[in-house]
Amino acid sequence: MFSKVLVAEDMDDISKGVVETLSELGVSEIQQVQYCDDAILKIKKAELDGQPFQLLITDLSFNKDHRAQKITSGDALAELIKRDYPHIKVIMYSIEDRAQKVRQMIQQLGINAYVCKGRHGLKDLAKSVEQVFMDKVYLSDHISHALHPQHDFEVQEFDLILLEKLSKGKSQEEISTELKHHNISPSSLSSIEKRLNKLKIEFKANNAIHLVAKVKDLGLI
Repeated sequence: MFSKVLVAEDMDDISKGVVETLSELGVSEIQQVQYCDDAILKIKKAELDGQPFQLLITDLSFNKDHRAQKITSGDALAELIKRDYPHIKVIMYSIEDRAQKVRQMIQQLGINAYVCKGRHGLKDLAKSVEQVFMDKVYLSDHISHALHPQHDFEVQEFDLILLEKLSKGKSQEEISTELKHHNISPSSLSSIEKRLNKLKIEFKANNAIHLVAKVKDLGLI
């Protein structure tokens, strides 16, 4: 079992539950922080002292307060840790359960587990720690199912931008104008229309409203 773990969580009650779970698993040294910047400082110091952390458990979202932060989210923290300290395993423990977001963090950031907070969250967290210790990837059950699409169609980042804007009631013309303003390509009206039609076909949606409803149900937006 891991012997040294860092917990980054800004909610005291949740942090307490995580620490108790880790203690029950036999983790001998557990440190806690409420800010991502503090997590980086602790990890750097531990490396310099020759007593590195083996595991980071972090929330995805952190509430803003009076203290200015350079790193404000768990995914930004995970990206930095995986880049500079690849030997440290990372478990994301969050209320958010959007499948596309989880997929990106697993595939692009290389996090080792994603656990959804909830009624059985701490039990899942305990399982994830054990699985990650054995070099396995762990996902909460309903997220695991959501990450196995029924076909080979891959939703791209550009698709998510279109779907987000569509969900806010933007017309295709308005979306085209906004993409051009932000130098996002492709931005032509015909390109947007073709991609949205492709999405409608893939998700078997009758119209734009039906498409937005379907992708929301799947947790893509």
